[in-house]
Amino acid sequence: MVSKYKTILKLIVKDPSGLLGLLIVLVFISWSLIQGIIELISQYTRNPRLGYLLLPHNPFAVNPSEALHPPNINYIMGTNGAGEDVFSRILYALPRDALVAIVVVFSSILVGGIIGIIAGYIGGVVDEVFMRITDAFLSLPPLILVIAISVPLKASYLGVILGLSLVWWPTYARLFRAQTLEVKNTDYIISTTIYKVSRFRLFYKYIFLNVIDPIIAYATLDFGNVILTYSTLAFIGIGITPPIPELGEMASNGLSGLPEAWWWPLFPGLTILLIVIGFSLLGDRIQEIIMGEVMY
Repeated sequence: MVSKYKTILKLIVKDPSGLLGLLIVLVFISWSLIQGIIELISQYTRNPRLGYLLLPHNPFAVNPSEALHPPNINYIMGTNGAGEDVFSRILYALPRDALVAIVVVFSSILVGGIIGIIAGYIGGVVDEVFMRITDAFLSLPPLILVIAISVPLKASYLGVILGLSLVWWPTYARLFRAQTLEVKNTDYIISTTIYKVSRFRLFYKYIFLNVIDPIIAYATLDFGNVILTYSTLAFIGIGITPPIPELGEMASNGLSGLPEAWWWPLFPGLTILLIVIGFSLLGDRIQEIIMGEVMY
């Protein structure tokens, strides 16, 4: 299995669009990990200055005399209406976007995997009940559902993560069910009944691990979707924790500076777009390779 993923990685690197997507995703994840750890240490040690140790400026420093500076050598993405450095605030916000995407996608794989595999393997009434519940979630727009769930939780950051996690799993349940139906009558699955393999071992080792490849391809694309949805929620003021910056919130606030301060909403918006494009390019390439459109 390790050699298979090495081969997939080599094919991604050989393709210019796949390589570009991989680089964008690696930079985003690496920076989010490093900055996220620093922010956690900063909170734990109660030393706010440590949180922006690697940033060019203090992202929370309000300085009216520096307000609405266009991009220059000192402020490469300009300053906002409060004189805060836009670039530093973008860098500070990235770990929260990465955490939302990781928690939502992996929890959806877990919940969708459990429901989809059980429904696909057992079938009958269990399949019917699980799929009708899944269809009920799929029939409603995810954004509306997330707002309905997160607002009673004070529209907090954790409330948005919980809301997204609760509405994001149905597509994964459908994918896992379809994949399970394809493999449930194969010889190696049928033979597990002869050797009395436990249900947990059967579901995890013989079904989950054998159907996960197309799920990984879809999940890579989905990271961008989650970040875009989270940014949309932050844009309308849901899931933000002032004064901690969010990309969507920064873009929304920047609209008040248009048209003179064009850089204020532009750079947070471009950052969101760049991240989504990175995951799309990488996910498309992985999907092409796994689905056999590229031979390996």
